[in-house]
Amino acid sequence: MNPSPRQLVFASNNLHKLSEIRRMAGDKFRILSLEDIGCHDDIPETADTIEGNSMIKARWVKEKYGYDCFADDTGLIVDALGGAPGVKSARYAGPDCDPEANMALLLRDMQGKADRRARFRTVVTLITGQCAEQFTGEVEGEIATVRDGCSGFGYDPVFIASETGMTFASMDADAKNAISHRGRAIRKLFERLATL
Repeated sequence: MNPSPRQLVFASNNLHKLSEIRRMAGDKFRILSLEDIGCHDDIPETADTIEGNSMIKARWVKEKYGYDCFADDTGLIVDALGGAPGVKSARYAGPDCDPEANMALLLRDMQGKADRRARFRTVVTLITGQCAEQFTGEVEGEIATVRDGCSGFGYDPVFIASETGMTFASMDADAKNAISHRGRAIRKLFERLATL
């Protein structure tokens, strides 16, 4: 009889991210959402680094709900904008903005810029028992001049991955997960979990 898969909470309300991670987990891990554990908290993201925000979210769930869990935070780092939007990627156009507003502002800020180099960086924090560990994934690319593609979420329609020459929004889910920042960080997480 096969043992039941290990259960972990993913400390996010982002259904797109949850879907991506569950797809990657397959039947190896059972990934619970915040909804699944009855967590409806507006978890603060007050750190000034991606690492810090990832840690805040994971610690919140572990300390208040008791589950082994992991959380991610991601930043889009654009060279011509001095590293912006960076840690403020989700709120680039303001505290109540949506991805469309963020993308629109990014494209405006990039008008006339010859250097369009950018990278996505994800940091995943895993908390099991009393132990906290972090895993990082990055992908290099550039900012498109116009949106392209209908898949994905967030900045995916304007981020062209160097490895494919396509925007993330133009790639299918498996192709994106194979090279994406989050995919790379989550694979490191799952590899670590396999040793615990």
